[in-house]
Amino acid sequence: MGSVLVELSTVLPLTLAVVLVTSALGKLRAPDGLEGWAELGVPKMFRRQWLLRLHPWGELVLGVCVAVFGGVPGVVLSLVAVALMAAYTWLVLRAVRQEADASCSCFGARKRVTWVTVFRNIWLLLVAVGSATVTGASTTLGGALTGLTRSAGLTAALVALIAAVTAALILWPEGGEPSASRDAVPHPDARLGDAGEAGEELDYLRTRTPAVPVTAADGTVHNLRTLTRQRPVLLLAVSPTCSACLPVIERIGDWRALLPEVDIRFLLRSTPEESELIEHDEPQSLHDSNGYVSGSIQDWSTPAAVLLGVDGLLAGGPIIGSGGIEHFIAEIDESLHGEG
Repeated sequence: MGSVLVELSTVLPLTLAVVLVTSALGKLRAPDGLEGWAELGVPKMFRRQWLLRLHPWGELVLGVCVAVFGGVPGVVLSLVAVALMAAYTWLVLRAVRQEADASCSCFGARKRVTWVTVFRNIWLLLVAVGSATVTGASTTLGGALTGLTRSAGLTAALVALIAAVTAALILWPEGGEPSASRDAVPHPDARLGDAGEAGEELDYLRTRTPAVPVTAADGTVHNLRTLTRQRPVLLLAVSPTCSACLPVIERIGDWRALLPEVDIRFLLRSTPEESELIEHDEPQSLHDSNGYVSGSIQDWSTPAAVLLGVDGLLAGGPIIGSGGIEHFIAEIDESLHGEG
């Protein structure tokens, strides 16, 4: 039994260290943003730019220290990792239970949060708890690394098993950005209220624009339904941390010139104070840190677009994906202006 404890005191801390270092390097390679943290549900008190930048470096230092320190310092460091993994698990579990189409950049590349994410984080939490339980048996200086000098078949078997499970859960495909849903694409004659001609109602089922609060860039709070009474609004739900959103973010000026009759606004999952894409000029960006809009229409991943008519009804969408959004805007242009 004692030999098993010694072997585990090598395997578990080193596995935990590799996970932390891998996570840190991924975040440094593809930095997250405050909007990404807001989308995942990180409490507002922790959504600070300095903490966002320090986060991967903290993981990196913690991972190295878990590997090189044992004894009491090793136990304390592993307990810090336990707290960190528990926080990650709580965030992803809450995101899944709320059925929000949230994503996280847990290992650098932003992926959708699913039950696989939850199971992965529970496993990593168990690894951290195991490390805190056994690392006291290692030497204070050298820690789990000193165990690598021992020749033991059991160590190799444990490393292979734990590393295989860990790698499988980290690399398991959790789903990328979904393609545009063709069922949600309106006919080109879908009504925009007074901005376009009323066309024949076909397959697109128009529902009421949700009467939910959204905050403009200047801090004023509006009812989304009343905001569309004068002009149709095209909401572009984007995030600066979403690589698929970049084509949409870059094209917004072109689309505003193409559709001057429509207010094209960014819809952001952050407060105006935290946003990297805030637009103070009209049409101002809209901020929905609580996810009321998507929660009232249809949970979506970014980028997404939805068209709101002046008659208080949805006129099109939601459309998911940059390619689908570009096609959607071409349909709106044709509906308003005819074929060029």
